[in-house]
Amino acid sequence: MGHVEVAHLTYVLPDGRPLLDDVSFRIGEGVKAALVGPNGAGKTTLMRLIAGDLRPVEGGVVSSGGLGVMRQFIGSVRDGSNVHDLLLSVAPPAVRQAAERLEQAELVMMERDDEKTQLRYAQAISDYTDAGGYEIEVLWDTCTVAALGVPYDRVKYRDVATLSGGEQKRLVLEALLRGPDQTLLLDEPDNYLDVPGKEWLEQQLRETSKTVLLVSHDRQLLANAADRIVTVESGNIWIHGGGFGAYAEARRARNARLDELRRRWDEEHAKLKALVNMLKNKARYNDGMAAAYHAAQTRLRKFEEAGPPETPPADQNISMRLRGGRTGKRAVICEGLELTGLMKPFDLEVWYGERVAVLGSNGSGKSHFLRLLAGEQVRHSGAARLGARVVPGHFAQTHARPDLMGRTPVEIVMSEHARLKNEAMKALARYELAGLIADQRFDTLSGGQQARLQILLLELSGSTLLLLDEPTDNLDLASAEALQEGLDAFDGTVVAVTHDRWFAADFDRYLVFGADGAVYEAPEPVWDEKRVVRAR
Repeated sequence: MGHVEVAHLTYVLPDGRPLLDDVSFRIGEGVKAALVGPNGAGKTTLMRLIAGDLRPVEGGVVSSGGLGVMRQFIGSVRDGSNVHDLLLSVAPPAVRQAAERLEQAELVMMERDDEKTQLRYAQAISDYTDAGGYEIEVLWDTCTVAALGVPYDRVKYRDVATLSGGEQKRLVLEALLRGPDQTLLLDEPDNYLDVPGKEWLEQQLRETSKTVLLVSHDRQLLANAADRIVTVESGNIWIHGGGFGAYAEARRARNARLDELRRRWDEEHAKLKALVNMLKNKARYNDGMAAAYHAAQTRLRKFEEAGPPETPPADQNISMRLRGGRTGKRAVICEGLELTGLMKPFDLEVWYGERVAVLGSNGSGKSHFLRLLAGEQVRHSGAARLGARVVPGHFAQTHARPDLMGRTPVEIVMSEHARLKNEAMKALARYELAGLIADQRFDTLSGGQQARLQILLLELSGSTLLLLDEPTDNLDLASAEALQEGLDAFDGTVVAVTHDRWFAADFDRYLVFGADGAVYEAPEPVWDEKRVVRAR
């Protein structure tokens, strides 16, 4: 069994801004805790501090049972990395170090084959064996079969880039959940997983005896798997000891208590200052009041030194004004549409004002479908066209926007939509992207901040058809709620690919890209499509 204890952790960003201030908490043995908070509040930074990737200004971290880490971006072990490299990146440190020495010895053996080199190679093999390297390769075989359906020996040299995001996540999760480390740090483990994959993850988290601290924005996963909610807000943290279902009410109650404590502190502060002033005036004319005056001064000084109670964090105030506009009755028309090699031909009509959720497993063609409707070049047969006055706006799942790289949000809004700087800043402020964030490069923003900026660009573009590919994947809880409110008020049509069960509940049509290549409508969300195929 393992645990994590964070003690008085303080961290300052490279530009001098304080991010975390005197943070302390403990995740006990076997606890499944979720780390939540606004985008950019420091969740990933806190995870990296616990993992040892960053050094704090003050404070420290203690953990037990071995620390297994899934970082936010797992596919970038290094350019050209393969499945072996990916699995090795989440192995215990002793195995990683022994594997590195073995790899170096093998490279030397390729250049020369003298006795010294052979002895070094033999020692490297012995060290790798002692570290448990060959034992863990047996474990990896189980992991690759479970995640990819292929034995480790057949897939070990496969380039990681050829795996889907969901396959990469599933493979690393299999390795960590089955591995020896008893404490796991999982940064957005559910991103890129389809719903059956998320349900599998929820079950594994409930059943494992390991201690888990995870970052997730999936409200359903939080409700189903987390028994503690650790919130990062305003540079500090607080812990809700129950599940996610009662979290919103607990946060409101906590903030109300903090407001009341601050009100009482302010009242007491005002009374003490008034008392000191009164006694000061009296002491001028009455020497007998001097002692009372000095006692009141001492009391006020100690009161102020103790400081006020914690200030409640301000609620996020994100206002997404997705306006849209009236279009022809038919917004999307598909006739005999087939995306080459992905699906069977299908017909579809989407009417103005409808909300259509596109569901299906990873790799079934959903993202290609949205890209085709957005006007991109996608191999297909049949017809797919938009109705009169339909202006598509596309939100890309991976935030792959090379056109935005190296540019700041304020520059992007000003240049892309001909806004004056003060107008751009007002728009960014509604998405909580103003202030210092407005002058950061797009590629340095958090995933959630990039997502909010993309949604703002859709708003400013005047789109009447929103094509959203996993829009809630990186949004924090408040931003996801703001998006749903914005879509409710949107005067247009929405077609969204999603694996977010909470988000999908707001839609009125469900288009399923089936495991057998068929595309069909369902009266309610279908998440495990394979079961439906078998039932048919």
